[in-house]
Amino acid sequence: MRAYHVAAGLVAVLALSGCQRTSVGAFDQRDMGGPAPLQAQPVPSVSGGALPPPTSGDTSQFPAAPVNQTAALGGAQVPPGASAAPAASLDVTKESMVGNWRVANGGSSCDMFLTLTNLGSGSRGGTRGCAGELTQMGSWEVAGKQVVLKDRSGNALARLYKTADSRYDGQTNGGQPVSLSR
Repeated sequence: MRAYHVAAGLVAVLALSGCQRTSVGAFDQRDMGGPAPLQAQPVPSVSGGALPPPTSGDTSQFPAAPVNQTAALGGAQVPPGASAAPAASLDVTKESMVGNWRVANGGSSCDMFLTLTNLGSGSRGGTRGCAGELTQMGSWEVAGKQVVLKDRSGNALARLYKTADSRYDGQTNGGQPVSLSR
């Protein structure tokens, strides 16, 4: 019976020792109000306006002004940088694009893989064994009848149109012809 009382006494001592306050020093005095608010900083004013025209006579370094293609597509809007679909192009769905493609680009060939996994404003995709601009491909999207291949930053690299059941033709931004086929 004595062992029972000793064990019960030890349990009580251990339980009470867990309730003691053990912290000491500066942490006991800390302010629980949080950090002091930041001082407001002055913000410079922002102005806007049109840029002046180029001063040199050589304007070849500037892209051509965008053309309103709304009428050419029967009232449909064309994304910036896109061109109107050729009259012979066929309808495109994202689901029909998914999978492996053989790419012909500027006299060479490589492989392209397209998925439905979201990546930015498009879907994840990539190439293997490609040269030139297509080595940077990271995503793709369908815009109307157009398939846009994009780099990892979301910039368009190439635009293609469906020309047959398992074939897409177009060109890179650098003007190289591109064809996808299975």
